[in-house]
Amino acid sequence: MISSTLLPPSVNLESVRLEIRALQPELVQWRRQIHQCPELGFEEYLTSAFVSKLLTRWGIEHQTGIAGTGIVATLTGQTPGPVLAIRADMDALPINELNRVPYRSQHEGKMHACGHDGHTAIALGTAHYLAKHRQNFSGTIKIIFQPAEEGPGGAKPMIEAGVLKNPDVDALIGLHLWNVLPMGKVALRSGPFMAAVESFKLLIMGKGGHGAMPHQTIDSVMVSAQIVNTLQTIVSRNVNPLQSAVVTIGELHAGTRHNVIADTAKLSGTVRYFDPQFQGYLQERIEQTIAGICQIHGATYDLNYWQQYPAVINDRRMSSFVYSVAQGVVETSNELLPDYQTLAAEDVSFFLQQVPGCYFFLGSANPERDLAYPHHHPRFDFDEIVLQMGVELFVRCAEEFGRSFPL
Repeated sequence: MISSTLLPPSVNLESVRLEIRALQPELVQWRRQIHQCPELGFEEYLTSAFVSKLLTRWGIEHQTGIAGTGIVATLTGQTPGPVLAIRADMDALPINELNRVPYRSQHEGKMHACGHDGHTAIALGTAHYLAKHRQNFSGTIKIIFQPAEEGPGGAKPMIEAGVLKNPDVDALIGLHLWNVLPMGKVALRSGPFMAAVESFKLLIMGKGGHGAMPHQTIDSVMVSAQIVNTLQTIVSRNVNPLQSAVVTIGELHAGTRHNVIADTAKLSGTVRYFDPQFQGYLQERIEQTIAGICQIHGATYDLNYWQQYPAVINDRRMSSFVYSVAQGVVETSNELLPDYQTLAAEDVSFFLQQVPGCYFFLGSANPERDLAYPHHHPRFDFDEIVLQMGVELFVRCAEEFGRSFPL
């Protein structure tokens, strides 16, 4: 527990009910235990067993083994009502942790570097509180512990396994701890909130030779350089400047020696956008660009392009609902960001294609404690005081949803 003198102005612990504040040591303990044992997508066996053990201890009905390692906990209130789903992800990343903390990763080359350990702890705290206070909400709360958000994607397999059925979910909410924002800020948006993401791998095939005799070769490096530069014009000259899209080349590997013209080059990249109308269009323009440049220089290519996650598009009514609930938790309205967007991606989008919902960010950075490294950084960590705020937000949504539905 940290001193209140280190809390940023956006943190209003007085708005967190005493029983949830008292749960903070357990929230920290759960989060740290999960943090120490990070597991990659669809390998979350220890995490899943830990979650199931706690849910069993608390007498909460739940189903395990969904899409491999997923869990769905079901809590029913004392009066009939709608069904609200709360989603949390459990997987880690293939990153070697550099933090020197007692709870650092014990699994070499794996790390919770995106806050999913916190998401799972918050969902557990929510389940723990609601199970003890069923009289405070009506209807049913389904808490979805999802594997493999970081890849290859666990939301879609869980949907296909029926997690939104029996009983049918009326709406879904979820949060992401967000080190881009100071701890305690709540950011959301009606409509496109996070980007769709597509990826590609490209092999350029030329003709190698001596660096002193380029006329005898087809230079795969030169062809790749032109492709990298020209791909940027797809966004600058094909996308409306009032819209957003990104084409990024993250890898380029070619050559073995300074005086050898490489016969092949390997590239990989990512494409991101908000507007669903770009699905298919950007892929087509990318391949046209690659094909044209290769044809000019006599090279050939092999392009492997795939769609990963669609855009996260929040429902208008559910966004307004979450916003109204958050007003009672943050210190002032200045700590609510109602029109926030990022070109990061999240597979919660598959859930939001099926049911109306709202995904939102809860600021978790505290520079005063050197807890402001970005997501996916080997020194990523967040201020754990935010865990109780996450529970408070989820609990209030659960309690209010039954009274407000239909919105």
